[in-house]
Amino acid sequence: MHYMWADTLEDAERIFLLRLILWALGGMLAGTALLAWLRVTGRASRLLTHFGAQCFAWGLLELILALTLLARLAPRDLASATRLDRLLWLTIGLDGGYVVAGACLAVMGWRLDRRLGLVGAGLAVIMQGLGLALLDLLLAAQISR
Repeated sequence: MHYMWADTLEDAERIFLLRLILWALGGMLAGTALLAWLRVTGRASRLLTHFGAQCFAWGLLELILALTLLARLAPRDLASATRLDRLLWLTIGLDGGYVVAGACLAVMGWRLDRRLGLVGAGLAVIMQGLGLALLDLLLAAQISR
């Protein structure tokens, strides 16, 4: 496997973390806006309430993680770059797991007496898993060049 120079890898990680921060902020904003809209209009929707809450919660966790990692960002040696590559592929697998778990939640919610809260939460988890997988795959593609 060919690894890029430490400064180039550090730049790629920084860009990844900035994209993750934007994704997190977007999720938090969308979740908050959706919940506020439901509140202001007086509408009651378990599907949208749980979707919005999941978007906000995932965004908050992603933001905390990205900011923590950004503060610790430093040039990597070969061993550290190898660990990053392996961790990244593990994370991509977990992202796929989020998609499957979200699909299970959504299907179970629908099958279990149309529990739309579960459906909304499941759809949000699917969206998060797909978004995170895309971000992780972009970084993996940069690393493997």
